[in-house]
Amino acid sequence: MKHYLQLHLLVLLLATTAILGELISLPAAGLVIWRTLFAALGAAVWVGLVRRRPLWPGKRAALAFLGIGFVVGLHWICFFGAVKLANISVCLAGMATISLFTAFTEPLLEKRRVRPFEVLLGLLVVAGIGLVAGFVPREHLLGLGVALLSAFLAAIFPVLNRKLVTGGSDPLTMVAWEMVGALTAALLLFPFVGGGVSLLAWQGLDWLWLLLLALVCTVFAHGFHIGLLKHLSAYTMNLAFNFEPLYGILAAALFFGEHKQLHPLFYAGLATILLANVLHPLVQHRLQKSRGVALAASEKPSPPRSPPSLHE
Repeated sequence: MKHYLQLHLLVLLLATTAILGELISLPAAGLVIWRTLFAALGAAVWVGLVRRRPLWPGKRAALAFLGIGFVVGLHWICFFGAVKLANISVCLAGMATISLFTAFTEPLLEKRRVRPFEVLLGLLVVAGIGLVAGFVPREHLLGLGVALLSAFLAAIFPVLNRKLVTGGSDPLTMVAWEMVGALTAALLLFPFVGGGVSLLAWQGLDWLWLLLLALVCTVFAHGFHIGLLKHLSAYTMNLAFNFEPLYGILAAALFFGEHKQLHPLFYAGLATILLANVLHPLVQHRLQKSRGVALAASEKPSPPRSPPSLHE
């Protein structure tokens, strides 16, 4: 029970990412520059000074981490850009479509066949997005489109990261290098999407929100996630993470009153998307269990059937 509670606290923590993005006054690219800089330094200090492990993973691995980090940086710029262009609820509704894009990016990157049930669930997501888009204020449609691009990018880098982690790469070393790659992406795009705002144009508590975003929601959350994998299955983790958009939208309604800006059918579309996300791991788990039972039955001779008992 303790680990399940910790898991949902982690999901709540990650759901605050969009909230912090709304609170920080900097434009999306500037926000990502500071987030990735602080996160890279934090992860490097943790690996080098606390864990006393080498930071240099080798030339080939370093280039792979930097490349993945570049994609992560693009994803974050789109994510926070969607928050700025629309609002938290619209951004998270778009981000809830990650499962739709993953149904196609994962088979492509892992060179396997597309699973029919993932495509069917993807069609359910498309129906949900149709409802969401139909009842989003016109001035927020661009934000929804940017959120969908962010979801597409988010469907790419976890697949690549999983290959590297299962190949023996150290996760926190990966974080340090990937944050450098993400920082590079943000620095390159800042002149074009920075809105002419100085990187030092911080206001109020921006410094505090940025530190929380970088050290708590990035470095700490990643390490905590890995630690929970020792006690909980990946299936359980993925099922819980499907509720992140829901937690974030509830927080946006509580702190910013965003529920007053959106049509009730927007939430019907969101519920449809979340239903597809929840059904995905459930169906996948059931299919894997069925295959395991079928495989075990094919490998073992069937035992003679015993006489019926009173409970049959």
